[in-house]
Formats: sequence, C-alpha cells, structure tokens
Amino acid sequence: MIPLRDADYAGWRLILWLDLALLVLVRRCERRALTPLMKALTHAGDTPSWLLLTAALAASGGDGPLQAALLATGAGLALLVSQALKRVCCRPRPSEAPGDAVCALADDPDAFSFPSGHTAVAFGVAVALAGQGGALGEVALALACGIGASRVYLGAHYPLDVAAGALLGTGAGWLAQALVA
Repeated sequence: MIPLRDADYAGWRLILWLDLALLVLVRRCERRALTPLMKALTHAGDTPSWLLLTAALAASGGDGPLQAALLATGAGLALLVSQALKRVCCRPRPSEAPGDAVCALADDPDAFSFPSGHTAVAFGVAVALAGQGGALGEVALALACGIGASRVYLGAHYPLDVAAGALLGTGAGWLAQALVA
C-alpha cells in the first residue's frame, strides 16, 4: 500500500465530506409525491426490467436483435465491473455509515455502495444503444439519468457512487458498441 501524504489524506477527506453533504442536501428534497416516482425509476434499473427489455427487442425483428445484443453486452459488462469494484472497495451504504446521517427509503440489494451498479448498468445500456435509430438511445439516456438520481434520492448511494457508476457504464457501453456493432 502506498502511504498517503497528509495533504492527500486531507483532500480525500474533503471529497468524502462534500459527497456526504451533497447526499444530505438531496435527501432534504424528499417529498411524499416524489418518492414513488424515484422508487419506480430505481426498479426500472433492476435486472428483471433489463431482461424483459432485452427479450422484447430480440423478438421485435428488424434491428431489434442487434439492439438486444448491444443492451445485453453493455449491461453485462457494466454489471461485472461494478460488482467486482464493490467487493474491492467495500464502501458501506449511506444508511450504514457512522452517525446514521441518512435513512434509506428503499431496500439495498447488497451491503456495498461504490460504485452504483444500477447507474453503471443503466449508462452501459444507454451508451450501447446510442445512435440505434428512433429515440431509443435518448430515452435510455434519460432513464439512466433518472435511475442515477433516484439512487441518491432514496439514500442508497452517495453522489460519488453514482458518478463513478455513470463513468463505468459509459465505458462499458462504448466497449459493447465496439464488440457488437
């Protein structure tokens, strides 16, 4: 392990403090009418939703099978990398952090927070489907942004987790395009 200089450690502590402060600010936006929408967005990013969309695209004919392959590849790559990083980083969920600053509004799929797997997969799908005709890529990108926002709103992730998931998913989507298209 490379020892951190005091300045490096202080910088990292500041980033983590800002991450928590932004999470608390977002959580203060909680509204009774908004919470069901955020839960729906999160569930749209669950594995069964992506499997259903993949099957629908594969069965649709035309460009559907190619789009299904892109979706499955982008999602699969993002999922594999995000889950591996979760097990390496072992960052606790906001609701498990010392001080109980955040109460989660939904159940967490696992114990680890960094990076956001839901966000990584959603961006992997969105970028993989970019340029595929119609508004499919644009709709997938809007959904990915909504899924990422919902993960912070629900207290499942810190903003840094979601940003890392978006970057990871973007890379997975580009790789999917290179491999499939």
